[in-house]
Formats: sequence, structure tokens, C-alpha cells
Amino acid sequence: MARPALIGVDAGRVRANLAEVRDEVAAAARRSGRDPATVAILAATKYVASEDLPALAAGGVELVGENRAQDLLAKVAAHGELFSWDFIGQLQSRRVATIAPHVRLIHSLASVSAAEALRRCLELGAARADLGVLVQVNVAREPGKAGILPEELDSLLEQLPLPARGLMTMPPEVAEQEGSRRWFEALRELAAARGLAELSMGTTQDYAVAVEEGATIVRIGTRLYV
Repeated sequence: MARPALIGVDAGRVRANLAEVRDEVAAAARRSGRDPATVAILAATKYVASEDLPALAAGGVELVGENRAQDLLAKVAAHGELFSWDFIGQLQSRRVATIAPHVRLIHSLASVSAAEALRRCLELGAARADLGVLVQVNVAREPGKAGILPEELDSLLEQLPLPARGLMTMPPEVAEQEGSRRWFEALRELAAARGLAELSMGTTQDYAVAVEEGATIVRIGTRLYV
């Protein structure tokens, strides 16, 4: 059953939760000898209704990520000026042209067909001039999960129509956040070996460990809203 959208998001609660997340991110960054300013906090809005987005802005959220192309279009049309927008959901080739004009970063490019669709958008001038992409890697090799396998990474990077800015992963669900560490470490090593700077990894379940392992973007959902 699909999870229902959150209704009645409170700006004050968002502000307080965001402050706590920032403190936790800063502490994790310092533990690993990093500047906290190098980590962006992205608010995942898959379950936030469009009418509640102004409450996020009032609570201090600046960067949001959407999972579905149709929701992205509707929310950008209603509240596009409130945030910087990223696309964080599974990227379908047929949706690339819909997404590319509206986001600063696609986190989930994971196929040659999506790369070719993006190439067509760029050739037609139908993408934001500052659009960047991350390649999604299934580092845990979970069957049926989005993302390319590590050994496929170099081939896909060579076929992108613009240089990738970095990598993204969604590790398996874990009972304790330490369980995600090895997957974040693996993604960091893949990126470092290829000179890729951005690492989109870590969600509500494990963002502190992700930051310790080098995340430059953490994707936070319900932790900000409830």
C-alpha cells in the first residue's frame, strides 16, 4: 500500500528538526575531519503534499528532492521559487525530458538509455544550463534494486553526455545505522578512484554514518517533518 502524503506540516517543527539534523551532520563531519559546510541537507518531499511545501521553506529548508516526475512538475509549478530542486527517484529514460529543465541535479542516472535521453535534451537545449548528474550504484548488489553494479560504472561514465559530478547509493535497510557503513565506504572508494567529488548517500536511517564516510548530500525525509 502506498504511503499517504503528510498533511499539515508545521514550520516550527521543521525548523527545530532541521536545526537538530544540522547539529548532527556537523558533529559527524567534524569526527571525520571535514568542514560541515561541505555537506548539503536535502529534504525528501515524496510524502509532502504540495500545499505543505511553503511550511518547509518557512522552516528553513532550501534544497528539496522529488522522487516522481509528475510530482516534480506539479510542485515546481506551484512553488518552484521557494527551493533548489533535485530529482532523487528512479530515473526512467522517457521521463528525462520532463525532469531536465527543472532540476539542478539528477541523483539517479543508472542506464545507457537514460544517458542517451539526456544527450538529446542537451542537444536540444531542453535542460537547465547548470544541470548535473550523479550515477546511482547498487553497491550492495541487491536483486531488483535500482542502480548499476560497480563493475559497470566505468562503461556508463564513458557514455554520459556530460561529466558526472559524483555517485549515489541506496543501501539495504538496516536496524542500526552502523550496518550501512560498509556500503558508504564502498561508494566513497569508487568515487575517489575516479576523481568524483559528490556523494549522495544517507537518509533518515543512517545519515550520520554517511557523513562520517564522506557524504556531500544527505537525503532526509520524515526526520524533518514529524
